[in-house]
Amino acid sequence: MNKYGTILIVDDNPSILTAMRYLMDGTFERVLTLDNPDDTLKTMAQEEIDIVLLDMNFTLGVNNGQEGLFWLRTIRKQHPQTPVVLLTAYADVALAVRGLKNGAADFITKPWDNNELVHKLKDVLDMQNEIVTLDEVEKEHIRRTLDRCHGNLTQAAELLGITRQTLYNKMKRL
Repeated sequence: MNKYGTILIVDDNPSILTAMRYLMDGTFERVLTLDNPDDTLKTMAQEEIDIVLLDMNFTLGVNNGQEGLFWLRTIRKQHPQTPVVLLTAYADVALAVRGLKNGAADFITKPWDNNELVHKLKDVLDMQNEIVTLDEVEKEHIRRTLDRCHGNLTQAAELLGITRQTLYNKMKRL
């Protein structure tokens, strides 16, 4: 069975981190854990992280999810390609919607079902691998058009509905 890459789990509860480490060990090649979100960006700069599982609350007595939303936005700014899944014991629909609007890939509530959690994380990573960027689509379309026109830039540009100069500029970027 092929394992997924590296997961970073950020939660202030050491028991949660221990449980997650055991649970994720069978699914991921590497399981990294942090009990302080302040270390997240430093860790992500030093390690190749494939997915982040992020708690929503880190301060004792605070359960509004604002800390998690802050860290979600911060992670997404620095590492926009890394999916972040939010984890909280204080779930409500409004918080889940805010998290998704801020770029979360999914939202999981504590206590979690082990199989469901692993399945959701795999789904997020599998979907990430299926998405093709617009640049990749454009590059492939230009390549196929040029092949069809046997390398004739004028004819290819005409088929693409752009000028020859625009096609030439796009080819330089690709």
